[in-house]
Amino acid sequence: MTGPGRGDERTAEETALDAALAAMLPPGVRAASRTIRRGDRTLLLPEEAASISSRKDDARDASGAARHVARELLGQAGLVPAPIVKAATRAPIWPEGVVGSMAHDDDIALAAVAAAASFAGLGIDIEPADPLADEVAELVRMPADVLDDAHGNLGCRLLFSAKEAVYKATFPLHQAILGFEDVTIDFKRGEGRTRAGHRVQLVWCISPRIVVLAFGPVGSG
Repeated sequence: MTGPGRGDERTAEETALDAALAAMLPPGVRAASRTIRRGDRTLLLPEEAASISSRKDDARDASGAARHVARELLGQAGLVPAPIVKAATRAPIWPEGVVGSMAHDDDIALAAVAAAASFAGLGIDIEPADPLADEVAELVRMPADVLDDAHGNLGCRLLFSAKEAVYKATFPLHQAILGFEDVTIDFKRGEGRTRAGHRVQLVWCISPRIVVLAFGPVGSG
């Protein structure tokens, strides 16, 4: 389910992105987007604001936008939209019984939530639908990664986003920092795997932005 109710007028990109999310989400996962607006830092609850170390307005606006979406998704799921504070590890702390993930680029914030009884982990990432710089692509792509030619020159940008999503989805299981070399992506199988052996499924879109959702059923590993 997408599109949390909010007072701001919906933008065309939000509408298009929420439609793309709705088409790719597995059953049981809710996700939505929000254009980051100047002043969205005021959407942070006091506990959230205190847990975010960055003092830069643009970073706090992005955090406010993402948490606003996440709390509204929790409300849609019948849960109390509790504060989502940032832990010392920088990972968000979700209410008991919930798994979730948030992401943003320079313009759009996203959130995804699901029941912990159905998913062991959830990770979402967003990137602009532009090719990745060659020097960055060389750091991201490993010999074991399997790309899909259908993605054309967006393949490495999609790979970058997928590795970020897998890291977020599996971090609660291993509590370790992973590098690009620690995550293997197989787009033909729709799967991501960490060096520790944790496996997650992947779904994605490449328009109007690149978004990857990584999710692991209970008992995966």
